[in-house]
Amino acid sequence: MEWLSAFAAETFTTQFLFALASIIVIDIVLAGDNAIVIALAARNLPPALQKKAIIWGTVGAIVVRTLMTLAVVWLLKIPGLMLVGGLALLWIAYRLLTSDDDGHGSAEVNTSFAAAIKTIVIADAVMGVDNVLAVAGAAHGSFLLVVLGLLISVPIMVWGSRLILRLMERYPVIIYIGAGVLVVTAVKMVVGEPLVKPWFEANAWVSWALYPLALVAILGGSRMVLANRGKDKAPESSAA
Repeated sequence: MEWLSAFAAETFTTQFLFALASIIVIDIVLAGDNAIVIALAARNLPPALQKKAIIWGTVGAIVVRTLMTLAVVWLLKIPGLMLVGGLALLWIAYRLLTSDDDGHGSAEVNTSFAAAIKTIVIADAVMGVDNVLAVAGAAHGSFLLVVLGLLISVPIMVWGSRLILRLMERYPVIIYIGAGVLVVTAVKMVVGEPLVKPWFEANAWVSWALYPLALVAILGGSRMVLANRGKDKAPESSAA
């Protein structure tokens, strides 16, 4: 057992524990957005499938995040990655808000379940860039710390998404608050893209204006779409 004691003494140093604590904080702060995506994507599923969607969506997200962590140096060299990711996240937020599938029939339920898993994995891949970069930076090249960071993020996303899902059922306004968080994250990714960051820094007012404009466009636009959809359904229900 001496080798185990030596390994623990060399590994679990003050620097290691500080880095691990930093990763835990990073996961708590940044995994919140991912928990919101999971809850939004699973909210229209039957209760029996919600837990499955959360578990399998999280598993898929962790697999994608692991691959991203291994390829983080290569990812940093892709020009426009944050810009494209931010725009994709805006579309995901809009789609999550305007999705009203009731899941009638087994075929439709299966389709909704698959769509929810797909949305969770894609959104996490888009949003996971900041988490991957932050964890990789805090790990300082330690593979063990990277693995621990990934493992720690799993319960945060699972428990966090379940809590948010319950709150959404009781307080529907949280759906829009959650979508708003995704929109803010998306804009932050866009203005932080190295290709356009110098221009946004030189025109700071544009950066600040983008946040309210994006919120109005996504949240307001989805409200209008849902309102029009409700008007279209009203004559059908009255005719029936």
